[in-house]
Amino acid sequence: MAYVENQTIHDADSHVMEFPEKILEYIEEKYRLELASRIKSVPAGWVEEMTQLHDNPEFAAGAKTELMARRNHQAIGAFRATDRPKTLDYLGFASQLVFTTSALSNYGLESGATNELAIASARAHNRMMADFCSVDERLLATGYVPLVDIEKAPQIAQEAIDLGCKGIMIPSTCPPGHAPSHKGFDSLWGLVQEAGLPILFHVGGEDKMSQDYTRNGSPQVRDFHGGAENFTALTYMSIPLALWQTLSALIMDGVFDRFENLQFGAIELGASWVPSWMRFLDSGTAAFMKGEERLQKLSAKPSEIAQRQFKVTPYPHEPTGWIIENSGPEMCMFSSDFPHIEGGRNPLKRFGDALVDIAPEVQQRFYRDNFIDLMGAGLDAKLHGQPDLMEYQKRR
Repeated sequence: MAYVENQTIHDADSHVMEFPEKILEYIEEKYRLELASRIKSVPAGWVEEMTQLHDNPEFAAGAKTELMARRNHQAIGAFRATDRPKTLDYLGFASQLVFTTSALSNYGLESGATNELAIASARAHNRMMADFCSVDERLLATGYVPLVDIEKAPQIAQEAIDLGCKGIMIPSTCPPGHAPSHKGFDSLWGLVQEAGLPILFHVGGEDKMSQDYTRNGSPQVRDFHGGAENFTALTYMSIPLALWQTLSALIMDGVFDRFENLQFGAIELGASWVPSWMRFLDSGTAAFMKGEERLQKLSAKPSEIAQRQFKVTPYPHEPTGWIIENSGPEMCMFSSDFPHIEGGRNPLKRFGDALVDIAPEVQQRFYRDNFIDLMGAGLDAKLHGQPDLMEYQKRR
């Protein structure tokens, strides 16, 4: 029995748990040592330990029954591409959008001082992700394009598309020296729109809360991993702030309108902020409309433009039903965050409980249709849902 049965669900957020140094296999040799110096080392023997664990027949035999209990590198298909199709079979998802784990922040290279290495790292990331996802059509690889170099951005995107990436991820934070809505990026947006793929944001590419906020005179708060390098209740609060600003610039500066067939998705960045952001956009536009020609040229209210072209994944602990009711039925999508521990051991139940009072057709949008709209040509029609999906699985 699969985790999901008799229902079509697309997973808008999953991860490969690549070992930190895995990306070095894909980067050009002249950059290898420099990037290696940026990668956090793991305890001696840990990679071998994880590999041997998955080689153990007894451990492997429990992969299906322990599917939602085993997390991070212990999960089946976490780092071995050849195991990932089994993961999808056991999960029962129609497809998974797949993101990196170790390279989500591009190693902090986009400061303006290390742009060349940032670009080389992004290209290596795209090769790595395309390679991992090549084993199964249901795995949708995400490519990454830094915005530090306006001229090179479309080149990197085209390379990612040629490799087979199904979505193009960009950072939430503003690149140094120019806006993410700079007209020089029109060739990037146009290229991705022409390919029928989405532009994606993911947690990790945002501005982090200043560590000074954590220096409160009390012992340091530990996260739920037991360390001090991930989110706590306080640092969690800053997650959507950079994206709030970037999306506002993209809408107010007319990027959404100039590329009205281009979809944007925010993954693992929460969604409780979206209703307020939409209303803040509308009120700000109304207040400054008279004096700003760019606002006068918008095709609709900013909130309506967002409803047309923006999708988002709520966290399972958020009030998903409330978010849908206060933003629109066309914006929210299901995600599992598999195999990250943050996704929880039963996201289907948590989202199901949150949507119990939501109309069935709106629930179908959440689990299926909004993801199909986001992915466009990046999701083969045969994977959209039953019965085509069942026929596809029989032919595998």
